[in-house]
Amino acid sequence: MIRHLKIKDFAVIENAEIDFYDGLNIITGETGAGKSIVIEAVSLALGSRADTAFIRSGKKKALIQMIADHDGKEYIITREISASGKNICKINDEIVTLTHLNSLCKKLADIHGQYDHQSLLNPDYHINLIDLYHKEEIKPAKDKVIEEYENYSEIRSKLKVLLADVAKGNRERDFMQYEFDELQNAKLVKGEDDDLEEKVRLLQNSEKIYENLAGAYQVASEDEYSALSALKRISDMIGEISSYSPEIEMLSKRLSELYYDFEDISSSIRDCRDNTVFSPNELDMCISRLETINKLKNKHGKSIEELIQYKKQLDEKLSSIQSADNIKETLEKKLAKHRKALISACENLSLIRKEAAKQLEEKITAELKELNFNDAKFSIQFKKADAFTSNGSDIAEFMISTNKGEPLKPLSKIASGGEMSRIMLAFKKIIGDYDEIPTMIFDEIDSGISGITASIVGNKLEEIAQSHQIICITHLPQIAAYGVHNYKISKISDDTMTYTTILPLSHEEKIHEIARLLGGSNITDTTLKSAEELIEASH
Repeated sequence: MIRHLKIKDFAVIENAEIDFYDGLNIITGETGAGKSIVIEAVSLALGSRADTAFIRSGKKKALIQMIADHDGKEYIITREISASGKNICKINDEIVTLTHLNSLCKKLADIHGQYDHQSLLNPDYHINLIDLYHKEEIKPAKDKVIEEYENYSEIRSKLKVLLADVAKGNRERDFMQYEFDELQNAKLVKGEDDDLEEKVRLLQNSEKIYENLAGAYQVASEDEYSALSALKRISDMIGEISSYSPEIEMLSKRLSELYYDFEDISSSIRDCRDNTVFSPNELDMCISRLETINKLKNKHGKSIEELIQYKKQLDEKLSSIQSADNIKETLEKKLAKHRKALISACENLSLIRKEAAKQLEEKITAELKELNFNDAKFSIQFKKADAFTSNGSDIAEFMISTNKGEPLKPLSKIASGGEMSRIMLAFKKIIGDYDEIPTMIFDEIDSGISGITASIVGNKLEEIAQSHQIICITHLPQIAAYGVHNYKISKISDDTMTYTTILPLSHEEKIHEIARLLGGSNITDTTLKSAEELIEASH
């Protein structure tokens, strides 16, 4: 609920503060005095887009501050617009984003201007009004629809992805199978390429290796005067004289060790020679295998380890394609099950909505009669949507006939601003008790009406004000007379500037203001008397 509004350097308002109260707050003033500027200021505080054009001429910034309470908490909302384009939003002196401000303020107040009936004229919004009217019964059914729609949508998305993958997989299956078979037949082994390269190097030089090893062994051991025989003779000769001198004994020992080491080396050379076999066939096989591996590595741009992993991935993809039919069948069964549950939930929601719609039709029709639509007919028409949504399968549209003999037409076809204002009031009287928005603001809702109809509208505003705070701008005395708290906006000018003031009216001042609305600037005892009678009749 809005408690206080401060406006500084905003349009024609230099500095103004207003205290608002529970019940019906009425703002009046001469044409052009700036009544709608107050609504613009409130709208800005509630989160509308800022426009630097509203900054008072010659000033660097405009400031709007509003104090409101909701759910037992007080909120101080500040909007500051700079000529440079900078826009600051604050809640309780903390800077917030415009989105954050909007999320709070949509719970505080609802503004309705002379042409601000878009939601009521939009058929897409009508189903929401029905749901709001009977929300206690409709919400559980609607939550069930949302749950089943999410389940249905999830399975449908999975099936759609699967079918797309299968279609793509079928196009690529032959190629993937060819690549898999190629890798499967290659029987790749990790590190095999390195081992083959080393083996090829050995095989390519095996003939020279064998010749050198054989020659070395022959010189070392097999010749008549082999190195090993010569070393044996030298060792024996020194051994015979080793007892004559410690130094010769040491030489004998070293020669003996050298002989046995050389004998061991000679045996190793023989073993290497015996194990070295030059095989052109084996060399060709190794080179062929290495070429096969390198061809696959170059073709795929992968190492042998990556090729082994790639073959595994191909196998998984091919298995997935092969098993897709089973998965598809399972998903289709699940989809049919969830679709059936969704249809059932939508049908149940639709039944509850249609029952609520009948009651809403009766209440709106009764409200319209009270608002001087004596021959009005109101109906809510339902049709089935082309596709399921989380909101069910219903499309609802409000139909109305405001004159006897006229057929029902969509509410959006009603052209009269005065008629739309009263129709909106009828809805706010019924729906307002359910939407939990504490404050309703009406900017010249009286457009296009007068006389008895204006009094009826004033009375209806008073009714709504029993459960909501109402702030209403009007130029009709019949509506102003119903105000519990009345304010007057006045405009004065000096040699350089124009100023707008907003002042609360005492009872006597209210009488004079209503007299002005009745008779213009020439207020007489007769108009004053009429104003008093109008006020008395309205309470």
